[in-house]
Amino acid sequence: MTTSTALEEACSSQREQIKALELQLAVANEKLKRADLTTMETMAEYEDQKKMIQDLQSRIADAEIKIVDGEKLRKKLHNTILELKGNIRVFCRVRPAIPDSEIDDVEGPIVSYPTSTEALGRGIDLMHHAQKYSFTFDKVFTHEASQEAVFVEISQLVQSALDGYKVCIFAYGQTGSGKTYTMMGKPETPERKGLIPRSLEQIFQTSQSLQNQGWRYKMQASMLEIYNETIRDLLAPNRPASHEPSAALIKQYTIKHDSTGTTHVSDLTIVDVCSIREVSFLLQQAAQSRSVGRTQMNEQSSRSHFVFTLRISGVNESTEQQVQGVLNLIDLAGSERLAKSGSTGDRLKETQAINKVYQP
Repeated sequence: MTTSTALEEACSSQREQIKALELQLAVANEKLKRADLTTMETMAEYEDQKKMIQDLQSRIADAEIKIVDGEKLRKKLHNTILELKGNIRVFCRVRPAIPDSEIDDVEGPIVSYPTSTEALGRGIDLMHHAQKYSFTFDKVFTHEASQEAVFVEISQLVQSALDGYKVCIFAYGQTGSGKTYTMMGKPETPERKGLIPRSLEQIFQTSQSLQNQGWRYKMQASMLEIYNETIRDLLAPNRPASHEPSAALIKQYTIKHDSTGTTHVSDLTIVDVCSIREVSFLLQQAAQSRSVGRTQMNEQSSRSHFVFTLRISGVNESTEQQVQGVLNLIDLAGSERLAKSGSTGDRLKETQAINKVYQP
């Protein structure tokens, strides 16, 4: 009886264990079913995402093709617009009058701007001995125009250089008319920066943004001055510190033109540049070497023609398209009548050489 009772208790305990195991099995089966269902849902979601990814990849490929085609069309339309505006354009910028020297000597306004529809923003009227003289340009900037306003007008030309075109922008006029201020300005003051630093900022910013489209650019800079009809390399390592070096120290350079119409100066120092900071350093170096001198028209008159050249080579790694652009930014020397300049000796020779550029 004792053995039978023990067996019955063991049997009862085993039944309870079996029930517990059966319950666990049922729970495990339910979890398995749920896991199978989740797996099926995950597989279905994976397939949907896979199809979506394939669709997105296809759309991206189509978009990249459209971007390339769109960029080609943009270049074509952009330069068509510039050609319609004129491949050669002349802008006039009026500088503010100099206090105590130009305002007190005359009565009434010397410069006025016509308001007619035809001449608005393009015309200028000058008064001289009670006689009015009217002139018309492609664009007239008043004495209140900012450096930014001037740059906006020529920024499209800067873009053309990045698109593979040869662009030349230069400032000319008499001494004290603001040529160097327009071209260089005050680079250390953002709102007073001139066309050269602003153009370089646009070039580097745009070239970096085009990297997403597969473009890789190489920039090379050179700077020279033409002083008394002689070319001087402003970036030459052995450049004399004096602004007026002796003729014996001046290296002879020659101007050459290749079959593509590109102009080169023999033995000119060409520096690879990768950032606006590098170019700014070179501009400072060139400014210290440029020939300046005092005349009666200006205390620090530019006595040479300054030529900054940026050669731009671009390659698109995706389309294998190549572009070769050139941006020439030129600050001509100050020009004035010999009688007004008060020039004698070397200054007389300088003025005579400078004025040759301004003669038709």
